[in-house]
Amino acid sequence: MACDFKKSDIQGIYEIQPKVFGDNRGYSMETYNEREFIQAGLNIKFVQDNQSFSRKNVLRGLHFQKNHPQGKLIRVVYGDVYDVAVDLRYGSPSFGKYSGIILSGEKQNMIYIPEGFAHGFCVLSDTALFSYKLTDFYDPNGEGGLMWNDPLIGIDWESVCPGITKNANLSQKDMNHPAFSLENKYFDLNAKWIGK
Repeated sequence: MACDFKKSDIQGIYEIQPKVFGDNRGYSMETYNEREFIQAGLNIKFVQDNQSFSRKNVLRGLHFQKNHPQGKLIRVVYGDVYDVAVDLRYGSPSFGKYSGIILSGEKQNMIYIPEGFAHGFCVLSDTALFSYKLTDFYDPNGEGGLMWNDPLIGIDWESVCPGITKNANLSQKDMNHPAFSLENKYFDLNAKWIGK
């Protein structure tokens, strides 16, 4: 196989490590192979590719799509980011819990986050180029978000991104997301929106 798949403690999340073939001229690798993903239990159809560029201390998130939830295969082409997914599937044993991983252009690791999660990241390097494949199309009318530093979720941004609490470079929209609530059911176990 051209990729190794490692399951996270949170059901549905995988860290994926492509095999990188390189020499003094450079390298090549497969970033997605449908057959291998199906063999790993990930029978996914991707419909959209996105790319974003960010500078150090940019923090994006926590984002989700309500009526068209998106699974995401995420990688960093260059630079380093701390990538976080929060389980919003009501009834899941990890509801309200998060998984965080450093994605690195040097390591070339990836993460797959299924539908029903909020997602965010902060940039650790001077710049980072972020690329991801999506399982559904973007719906501007279905945008949802949660406060990036919500105390109930308790993401420990600071231990991985020192100084981010004071220096986070956030969009106006990301500054105004609501708090997480245990009473809002968000998604069901099949990632169908049932929240408010």
